[in-house]
Amino acid sequence: MSRQKQRGKGTGSVYRNARGQWVASIEAGWTERGTRSRITLKAPTESAVRLRLVERQRRIAAEGTTADTRGSITIKRWADRWLQQRQRIVRPGTYVADRSGVVKWIVPALGHIRLDALVPADIRKLANTQEEAGLALSTMQRTHAVLGKILSDAVAEGYMVPQRAREASSPGSGQSPRQPLSAEEAAKILTVAAARPDASRWVAALVEGLRPAEALGLTWDMVDLKAETMTLAWQLKSLPYNESRRPESGFRVPRGFESRHLYGAYHLVRPKTRAGSRVIPIVSWLVAALSSWAARAPSSQCGLVWPREDGTPKSAEYDRRQWYEIVEEAEVTVTLPDGTCRRPLLYEARHTAATLLLASGVDETTIKAVLGHSSVLSTQSYLHTDKTRTRAALTEAAKMVGLGG
Repeated sequence: MSRQKQRGKGTGSVYRNARGQWVASIEAGWTERGTRSRITLKAPTESAVRLRLVERQRRIAAEGTTADTRGSITIKRWADRWLQQRQRIVRPGTYVADRSGVVKWIVPALGHIRLDALVPADIRKLANTQEEAGLALSTMQRTHAVLGKILSDAVAEGYMVPQRAREASSPGSGQSPRQPLSAEEAAKILTVAAARPDASRWVAALVEGLRPAEALGLTWDMVDLKAETMTLAWQLKSLPYNESRRPESGFRVPRGFESRHLYGAYHLVRPKTRAGSRVIPIVSWLVAALSSWAARAPSSQCGLVWPREDGTPKSAEYDRRQWYEIVEEAEVTVTLPDGTCRRPLLYEARHTAATLLLASGVDETTIKAVLGHSSVLSTQSYLHTDKTRTRAALTEAAKMVGLGG
């Protein structure tokens, strides 16, 4: 074995082993058993191994020796562990989306690579694979963000992940594919919706800006027709079972997650942010529509305002189908930048509500307060002290689509 000259104490050593490989060795603190922990790095050339040694020394200086006391594992093995922990701490919807990105894209493309061997080219390969599959840029960005979280959590756990890989650029940036409707288009949709018994559901979306999950989770005890306000404090979500398709196994609920079981897998859950819980005024037209709807709405044991015909919670898919029926009858489409057309998405009704408020001259702070955006500070106190302002804003938006005062 051919050894090179020893470096200064604590700076590591470089030598060539019997196989002709260049090896760098450096001390990295102590193991749990109280013995010295040493890191061994290998490379085909002396210059390459010295570069790896310098990079490791810099990392130890920045993050401490604990980050280097674990051996490396493959991305698949770490991702499996990461998902097990992830389901305990994030909202079920977030976990499902994270797991989808890991299972469908990250593991197939990168799962065989060791954490400490990951390079930016690998991450670019993942993005290229998704692009070739025709995925939207937003999906690619989401997958990149999940991978970034996986890698940063690996570092926090003590695994080595090259900094250049962790800092690899995202697939790019772009505008959201969601587009608001014009006042004329919204009016056409509401003309069709007005002929339906549940017209109030679609006015709540296009004028009040309710999220689909907020509308489906709205209960009558959160609607005060006398005060002309509604409290948006819950959303309807379907929670996953601990064991797939086995209700008796119970529901997978992360720590600190507040939920109320309604029916089947359906639960009322709290909004993601504190600003999402809010009290908003109801425009006069909607007050009358809700009063009429209350007398003929399906009886719901859960007290839901807009349930299915049998009174059970309405699924998001069923809600979207009803929306598509309305927009198709109204003959409203959205034109994309490439000239193609599609049906308006249900969530675009919420974007439309924001646009109508903006066109009415309402300031951004008020709009965010009405819609429950998390970037608004002290949203709750603002709404309680200035309902007159928000009521006037919503009333003006309603007038723009022909709903009167």
